[in-house]
Amino acid sequence: MVHRANASHIGGCLSIADLLGVLYTSVLRVDPRRPDWPLRDHFILSKGHAAAALYAVLAERGFFPLEWLEDFCRDGGRLCGHVTSPRVPGVEVSTGYLGHGLSIGCGMALAAARARRPTRVFVLLSDGELDEGSTWEAILFAAHHRLDDLVAIVDYNKIQSFGRVADVLDLDPLAEKWRAFRWAAREIDGHDHDAIAAALAAVPFETGRPSVVVAHTVKGKGVSFMENDLAWHYKSPDPAQLARALAEIGAA
Repeated sequence: MVHRANASHIGGCLSIADLLGVLYTSVLRVDPRRPDWPLRDHFILSKGHAAAALYAVLAERGFFPLEWLEDFCRDGGRLCGHVTSPRVPGVEVSTGYLGHGLSIGCGMALAAARARRPTRVFVLLSDGELDEGSTWEAILFAAHHRLDDLVAIVDYNKIQSFGRVADVLDLDPLAEKWRAFRWAAREIDGHDHDAIAAALAAVPFETGRPSVVVAHTVKGKGVSFMENDLAWHYKSPDPAQLARALAEIGAA
């Protein structure tokens, strides 16, 4: 998809592929035949620049035809380069302007709690967007309102758009910061499917507290020449690189 469109953000797509795969196969209560089912869980990909990964998972799950993926990030296509709603079944909100996703999730969780709906809200954030003050306002808000049906997942691949997180604005100790804001936090290997499933099956970790999963991931996971390389935040693979990447992940 990224090669065909000459688009970007493949590194950040690969870092969340395992998280999305587990979410949509064994965690989220959703119905592809009824994308607007009132009792569904809500999922927000706050790091909306990783749209290609979410679209691929939604298509595989049956929310829309696989053929739609061929139009990714093309003029006039259904699938924009950043996550876009409402034209795409299964997409809750448009995202990509970083720092907004968790705030929207807070609103959804608060509305569900007040309506006494058994709806959970999952928000997948990038580590880079934790530089945004609006994210920390949402973190405070969620704890204050005891939104224990809200789950944040941090894609902690430790590389953001212009450098390593530790060099741009160091977040460590990240889990401890969330705990200080009165969230229940767990750290996992974000590429271990069993660990992901076990953590997400256990939410809420504490009654009356929102939950956060700090997922340690690798930018460009699964493709040797992309892994931990800042350049692949933006680059698109050329034909030779595409062939090599597909061979490495067993999709050639």
